[in-house]
Amino acid sequence: MSSPISTYSPDLAVPADKRVFGARDLFSLWFSLGIGLMVLQTGALLAPGLGLAHSLLAILLGTAVGVLLLAAVGVIGSDTGLSSMAALKLSLGRRGASLPALLNLLQLVGWGSFEIIVMRDAASLLGSRAFSEGSLLANPLLWTLFFGALATLLAVSGPLTFVRQILRKWGIWLLLAACLWLTWNLFARADLAALWAQAGDGSMPFAVGFDIAIAMPLSWLPLIADYSRFGKRAKSVFGGTALGFFIGNFWLMSLGVAYTLAFAPSGEVNALLLALAGAGLGIPLLLILLDESENAFADIHSAAVSSGILLRLKVEHLALAIGVLCTLIACLAPLAQYQNFLLLIGSVFAPLFGVVLVDHFILRRRSGQNPASALRWPALLAWLGGVSTYHLLANLYPDIGATLPSLVLAGLLQWLLGRAFSYRQETAQA
Repeated sequence: MSSPISTYSPDLAVPADKRVFGARDLFSLWFSLGIGLMVLQTGALLAPGLGLAHSLLAILLGTAVGVLLLAAVGVIGSDTGLSSMAALKLSLGRRGASLPALLNLLQLVGWGSFEIIVMRDAASLLGSRAFSEGSLLANPLLWTLFFGALATLLAVSGPLTFVRQILRKWGIWLLLAACLWLTWNLFARADLAALWAQAGDGSMPFAVGFDIAIAMPLSWLPLIADYSRFGKRAKSVFGGTALGFFIGNFWLMSLGVAYTLAFAPSGEVNALLLALAGAGLGIPLLLILLDESENAFADIHSAAVSSGILLRLKVEHLALAIGVLCTLIACLAPLAQYQNFLLLIGSVFAPLFGVVLVDHFILRRRSGQNPASALRWPALLAWLGGVSTYHLLANLYPDIGATLPSLVLAGLLQWLLGRAFSYRQETAQA
């Protein structure tokens, strides 16, 4: 029997004999994480400005590029056996990894709260539609506590239990059934040929749609090694992750576009949810709503792993505390206060993993070893250059997108500075 997740310190590599995830496990996990209410709502953002045809193209290209980068970062976890933040020490140094670990903890607490709020609002809306406005099942506080407790329970149980006992055995089949039902309902009720011929209103440039689509898989970069470190082989990690997330994310985001254009042209979230609730007595939407708790699970668990780099406490104890904190934030704080903050924090991670990918695959050639150092200044400078590029493009040239260019530039800087730094070291040692 596999050891519980708490056995593995975030700072230590998972032993080779405990790396039990195969391609099927990782496909199940990332297919599930690629599905959710937020994915549907993200598709709805693209619909008015791009129309159906251009939205699907932006989603296809953005998701394809994004999952290749996501799966490549996942391989770092399987190569080293380290959690995401622990693996950063190889690229940034022992102290250099503390800043991204803190930022990751902050953003994951925010995203965990955000997920609970999204689930609460959707469940309250569906409860008021099915029963009445003042009924118990329409009470937001009840749903906040329910989804907060569910996500916390999953996070405390850890990914080994969650993936192998829940997702792999029956969870993925329920999600597939829900997606198939929503797809069938769309084809049965909507005039897709007319929607395909209808152009968008031009309010969103194609590059921005691509940037939104690629941001979905890239938002998981700071988390993926927390799960791929349990992968048996790099090939299985890459293939299972890329295929699972691509199918789930492309499918659900495309449904979000199509349902919005066909049944909720106003683009309002409530209108989209009510349109989705009309399919199959709301059961498919209910299954997707429950699946959203898995996203909150990943946020809370990885927040615990990140904080384990900073605090010497057991992961399950940290997960319990962070789950309670996320639930309290969801109970007390308005959603609008978090969106800009989360986007700002998230902007640092795409450039960071441009640095990490180049360092791991090109400079260190997939080695899990690096000379011990408190700070690796070339990597930190490359990261800073990428973050600066992100905000420069986002503010001065918003129509071309900022996520992928900043990641590529940070990686290029890491290659140049890393090579130069290595050359100077070799010359000094000679």
